[in-house]
Amino acid sequence: GQLTAILVLLLLQNVFLTHEQLVDWGWRIPFVIGAMLAVTAMFMRRHMHETEAFTEANKTKKKESSLRGLLKYPREVAIVVGLTAGGTAAFYTFTTYMQTFVKQTVGLTDIVTTYVIAGSLIFASILQPIYGLISDRIGRKPLLIFFGLAGTLLTVPILTTLAQTKSPWVAFLLISGAWLFVAGYTSINAVVKAELFPTSIRATGVAVPYALTVSIFGGTAPAIALFFKQQGHEQWFYYYLSAVIFISLLVYSTMRDTKHETAMDRHE
Repeated sequence: GQLTAILVLLLLQNVFLTHEQLVDWGWRIPFVIGAMLAVTAMFMRRHMHETEAFTEANKTKKKESSLRGLLKYPREVAIVVGLTAGGTAAFYTFTTYMQTFVKQTVGLTDIVTTYVIAGSLIFASILQPIYGLISDRIGRKPLLIFFGLAGTLLTVPILTTLAQTKSPWVAFLLISGAWLFVAGYTSINAVVKAELFPTSIRATGVAVPYALTVSIFGGTAPAIALFFKQQGHEQWFYYYLSAVIFISLLVYSTMRDTKHETAMDRHE
């Protein structure tokens, strides 16, 4: 999704609109495209087949409020919050906020910034299935711990070095370097959360704590970064992000490996 948005921006910048047109009214075009895709996704979902596990669970489970059912799994809810916090903060930092960071702090032009971010997202996309395959071989927990350790130790050096460079190639390499560990979370976080809950409560169990955590830690990451920048202490955000990732590392270290101990096929 992030990569598609960047490609739309590249087309608008280079093919269809002038800079003045883009600033004046063209920035609305991606929102229109997003709205059309949302309607398309809604129709696609209405006609998708349910999984066999869900169909089987529907035959046997008692009807009850999904939120009430969620209260039976407080540990799993807490795990979703904990494992999501650092990952979503890192994701929004190296996608959404990176465009602002590379332009304002590094000092690259609009078009060069777009190319740098697009290139890093292409690299990130390539990593996702590779890391997913690795997790199928060795388990989910080692990849999450790798993200937690590397993110805790390398976030500050990467962002500090990035802030000091003026080269788009160095910026691309540093952001891609960050994706080498961020992909340890992004590639498998959805399946890890799904494997925490039995079938009957899975959708609510994943959606509610995940959405709240993304709102608190992911959605606010760019705002917190800009706040520190406005206060003249931009580097404080680097340590904030590292600390949030460290908190998630503590969760990764103590949680079960959901590949080997999955609740996905349970129907209670």
